[in-house]
Amino acid sequence: MEIRELAVPHALRVIPEKLPDTRGCFYEAMRRDELAAAVGHPFDLAQVNFSVSRRGVLRGIHSVSIPPGQAKFLTCVRGAVLDLVVDIRLGSPTFGVCDTSLLTAENGVGVYVAEGLGHGFVALTDDACVQYLCSTPYIPGTPFDVHALDPELDLPWGLEGPPLMSPRDAAAPTLAEAIAKGLLPTYQECLDLYARLRAGDERRAGTQRAMV
Repeated sequence: MEIRELAVPHALRVIPEKLPDTRGCFYEAMRRDELAAAVGHPFDLAQVNFSVSRRGVLRGIHSVSIPPGQAKFLTCVRGAVLDLVVDIRLGSPTFGVCDTSLLTAENGVGVYVAEGLGHGFVALTDDACVQYLCSTPYIPGTPFDVHALDPELDLPWGLEGPPLMSPRDAAAPTLAEAIAKGLLPTYQECLDLYARLRAGDERRAGTQRAMV
C-alpha cells in the first residue's frame, strides 16, 4: 500500500495495491505496522462504526474533545463519498487548511484522521456506506461539531444543491462560535497527546524486549 500525508498534517491517505484475478480482487485496506510507522505510534482499535447515507447527505464537521480525543481510519465499503479533513487545532500553522479524498468501494482508499482534526464527508451515491475504525469508544459529551457550510471555512464540498444534514449538524456552531465557546483543541494539546501515545508505545516495546 502507499501512504501519503494530506495537506493537513497528521492526516493520511492510504492507497491499497489491488491484486485482481478471475474471481475478483484482494487488497489490504490497512496494515497496523505500516500505519504506525507513518503516524509515529500504533493505531489502537476501540470501536467500529458504520454510516449509510443517501446521495447528497453531508455529515460533519465532527471531532472529539481532548481528552480523550479520537483518531479514525475511514473507508467507503459501498458507493462513493467525498471525504474531507480540516485542521481546526487552534494555533496550528495550517489552521483552516483542508484536503479531500475520493473514497469508493472500488478504489479502496482509506483516510487516517488524527485526534483533534475535523472530519466530514458528502455522499456521492445512494446507499453509500462508510466504515469508521476508532481509537477510542464513544463517550457522551466529548464529540463536538463545526458547521460544514461556514463561509469562513469555505470548504470545497462541490455541492450541486442544498445538502441533507442532521438537525445537529445543521445547528452546529460556526468556526468563530466554536472558538468563542472553547470547543476547539489547541495545536499544543494535540502534539502533547501524540507524544504521549508515542511514549506509551516505546514503553510497551521496551517491556516486550525485556521479556525476551
